[in-house]
Amino acid sequence: MSKRRVKKVVGKADSVERLRKALAKGTKGDLVDILVELARDDRGLFRQLGARFKLEVPPEELAAAARLAIADATDFDESEINRNFSYDYAAYDEVQRNLSRLVELEQLPLAMELSLELMKQGSYQVEMSDEGMMTADIEECLAVVVKALKKSDLPPAEVIAWCDRMLKADRVGFVYRKELQTLRGHALASRS
Repeated sequence: MSKRRVKKVVGKADSVERLRKALAKGTKGDLVDILVELARDDRGLFRQLGARFKLEVPPEELAAAARLAIADATDFDESEINRNFSYDYAAYDEVQRNLSRLVELEQLPLAMELSLELMKQGSYQVEMSDEGMMTADIEECLAVVVKALKKSDLPPAEVIAWCDRMLKADRVGFVYRKELQTLRGHALASRS
């Protein structure tokens, strides 16, 4: 029996270093063009670059980006229902960042609307998974809005109505439930 020769596999570090050297030869403008082109076709890369360079975005664009991030975060392969399927952690981070930015820009009603979308789609994702491992990610996003609502001067009736819609939208009955009920109780008490 003949012995097979094992080819030496070039290490990833070598490849990355060659790429670094090749990129260093290009102009700044070329690099910017390449990054923009790549980010245009890859929402994950676009989110990473946006977070890294702290892009200033108007509320309407933030909302659109948040909707895309919610769709990416809550997406799953239906053939993996009742399993611990993988999901896009970075997209959940983007949802949280965008909700935080909307709150900072005093766009709380828009953040509330997006939170409701997140609750609907996120709790469905939890329901379809085996252990609901993404629940904490969803709750971290919702915490941004709940915290802002606690400090807001929105009429208590609006806060109560939002809490009711959120609780109703929760398909599994436990996503951030206690916190939403507490917020609802505070709003009820402040009405009196």
